[in-house]
Amino acid sequence: MHCTSTDFTVKIATMPGHDSAATILARGLTRSFGGHIAVNGVDLELRRGEVLGFLGPNGAGKTTTMQMLTGNLAPSRGSVSICGIDLLEEPVAAKARIGYLPEVPPLYRELTVDEYLVLAAALHRVPRARRRDAVSAARSRCGLADAGRKLIGTLSKGYQQRVGIAQAIVHAPDVVILDEPTVGLDPNQIRESRGLIRELGGAHSVILCTHILPEVEAVCDRVQIMHHGNIVYSDTIAALKQFHSGSTVLLALRRPPALAELAALPGIASAEAVEPTLFRIQFGPGPDPTDALVQQAAARDWGLYQLKPAQTSLEDVFVNLTRREETH
Repeated sequence: MHCTSTDFTVKIATMPGHDSAATILARGLTRSFGGHIAVNGVDLELRRGEVLGFLGPNGAGKTTTMQMLTGNLAPSRGSVSICGIDLLEEPVAAKARIGYLPEVPPLYRELTVDEYLVLAAALHRVPRARRRDAVSAARSRCGLADAGRKLIGTLSKGYQQRVGIAQAIVHAPDVVILDEPTVGLDPNQIRESRGLIRELGGAHSVILCTHILPEVEAVCDRVQIMHHGNIVYSDTIAALKQFHSGSTVLLALRRPPALAELAALPGIASAEAVEPTLFRIQFGPGPDPTDALVQQAAARDWGLYQLKPAQTSLEDVFVNLTRREETH
């Protein structure tokens, strides 16, 4: 199924029937608050071993969707199953399959790392005989092997974030949901966290909610973008990198004319200066003007040395789909 938004043809994946490989399957997920529809008929599927980037501007409905997927908020309509377990009919069994790290990690600064993770394991109903092994495994996976006896309050922001991720995976859930896991971290800590998220994707299904778009491109297999309560984009990162915004090219000229002169050429809808000698050219409807553009560059001695399709980034897609957000 395809739908069109400004400058972009957006691919929305068609949801198949129930698949045993799906760890989360949401159909027609809707939530209203009074007369306001915050989430409108969202379909979402997460497969085992997949990292999904879940994006959207403020007010798009991401948090409400996450609350419904984790069982913290009942949908007005629709269904959610976790590993085939209906979240509304069997909430305890379904929630046992989920690990969650909110934007502000739920840490007790006065506890040691081990004390906190043992508590988290108990709350997740890990059998008493298995708790120490579960804590040791979670610490090891999160780079906390030597931090068990340290007070959480004495740890750096990056290590506290690791403790937050450790509590989300201590019970070996099928699904891990991470909300802004790298906010406030320095570049080295962000790189380490990205490596951990990629590793988690090998053993769990992961939903990553973040506003850091390069982070999504670096660690995710697939991306979904919400806008005004709807999913407006859904595709793989691999497909995104091959996805071009219609007929847009990058034009490099050694002796460029004025920007207005480029934009006025026949067949050109818009021209944008990326650098002093590099321009992003959007073609208008009608015949392809590439040949005419090359001829004009040669005739006017602009020194054309590069003309290639413009590869679309996640930022391009995000901005074009959400830039017309209305103020409510």
